[in-house]
Amino acid sequence: MNAFAITNRSTRGFDSRLKVQSNPWQRFGCGPKVEPDARLIHRAIEAQALARPQAVAARHQGHSITYGELNRQANRLAAVLLKQGVLPGDHLGLFVERSIPMLVGMLATLKVGAAYIPQHVGITPAAQLRHIMDVAQVRVVLTLSELAPAIPLATAQHCIHLDEFIRVASVAADELNTFGATSSADSLCFVLFTSGTTGLPNGVRVTQRNVCNILLTEPGNLGMRPGLKVGQILNIAFDMAAWEVLGCLAHGATLMIRGKDIAQTAEQCDVLIATPSILATLDPARCGQVKVVALAGEPCPQPLADRWAAICTFYNACGPTETTIVNTMQHYRGSGALTIGKPTPNNTVYVLDEAGQLCEPGEQGEMWAGGDCVTAGYLGNAQLTRERYRPDPFLGQGRVMFRTRDLGRWTADGELEHLGRVDDQVKVRGFRVELDSVSAVLESAPNCERAVALKLDNRHLVAFVYPATTDVDAARVCCEARLAYYCVPSLILAVDEIPLTSRGKIDKRLLLEWAVAHQTSNADVDAQVKA
Repeated sequence: MNAFAITNRSTRGFDSRLKVQSNPWQRFGCGPKVEPDARLIHRAIEAQALARPQAVAARHQGHSITYGELNRQANRLAAVLLKQGVLPGDHLGLFVERSIPMLVGMLATLKVGAAYIPQHVGITPAAQLRHIMDVAQVRVVLTLSELAPAIPLATAQHCIHLDEFIRVASVAADELNTFGATSSADSLCFVLFTSGTTGLPNGVRVTQRNVCNILLTEPGNLGMRPGLKVGQILNIAFDMAAWEVLGCLAHGATLMIRGKDIAQTAEQCDVLIATPSILATLDPARCGQVKVVALAGEPCPQPLADRWAAICTFYNACGPTETTIVNTMQHYRGSGALTIGKPTPNNTVYVLDEAGQLCEPGEQGEMWAGGDCVTAGYLGNAQLTRERYRPDPFLGQGRVMFRTRDLGRWTADGELEHLGRVDDQVKVRGFRVELDSVSAVLESAPNCERAVALKLDNRHLVAFVYPATTDVDAARVCCEARLAYYCVPSLILAVDEIPLTSRGKIDKRLLLEWAVAHQTSNADVDAQVKA
């Protein structure tokens, strides 16, 4: 991408081009202008607690909490956080499992103007938790008592056990919602860590404006309202989990937090948010209560979309973490082309060629995202922020656009077709994985000189390590210790050589052929994953 061509066009020439009616950005690339219902997402939740205090906010494994009690407990915790010196703009670790206390921790953090960092203890390796706490300068970790021993705290850090905290009887901090007075739309809401190019995760800084813009406008609100049940089935460190949790609570619905059985929870829900891989495990015939399904995170197979669109309102959506959950959505009705839709409210999408010029419908280019979806950059990584976030010459006025590194094109009807990635950053099980980071970790294994990680399918990675004497088991242990579970290759093969193309690049096509030859059956791969 020629960055100079994008950011240094003459204003006069650029403005005149925008006046051309055939310009696809003017016709297709702008989402509607809509004012969200609130500027702070926790204010929307507090409004639900005030209006319907006895309504059930969440259920989990036989337990429940009302909106009034959720708000009261969050007020209590917010008061404690202030006494412990937590300031607006601080980062708090929310290192938990899916639970009702998790919700109290989220809401309390937002009330004091801080940002929470969600991580699922037991899935995230301890070394990764340590890295996150270092980068984010975390002093306070909100967790559950049984998980606390797994958190690698430093001397200046301490945990608050949410489950023990909410069991203490108290009526304090019940009356007022004065917390967060210093919060603004530009305040951080949460920080989500994605896998990075060095094997270490990068923290995406998501603001209140970002969150309210997608969750408090249509169609991102998914019709959530009092009386409906919304599933909480995703990993809490995944950006789409914020769609489930904050979206549900901001609209007064009931959050159904799953246990180990996804299907058992999904069958009770009116609204489901999922990746295609997760949705594919569910039987539509047993989900007769479901009214709305929204998918994102990886390409959706057409048969899957057809199957669910026949029984409910079905949305196919797209957007990297850096554009706040999703920034395009299609209401797919079971006929016609399945696309990723159009820009959501107050957002823009530009399909640009290699010179940074706008592509016409039917022309493939790289998608850049603009508008209120664009997050505040990476935490503690100014260089990467400069590489991926650029001044937006289309919106101007100091706005920023984000380079998604997704390929796409406009259809004649103004829908976006997703055409894959421009590099080796892939989606596995709905999570973003940078293959170079996996290779780097493998190459840290004893005696490994070279490693190549590739996507085998939507659920599995395969890796090749060189030389053939490399200890495959040791390489796997390195991955399990330093990477999230979805980054660990299902199959690791030690080889005598890494084949190259005539241009001196790794022959990935041939490596994948080798992987297929070694893959005896899908059952064998699944067995290795479970192991």
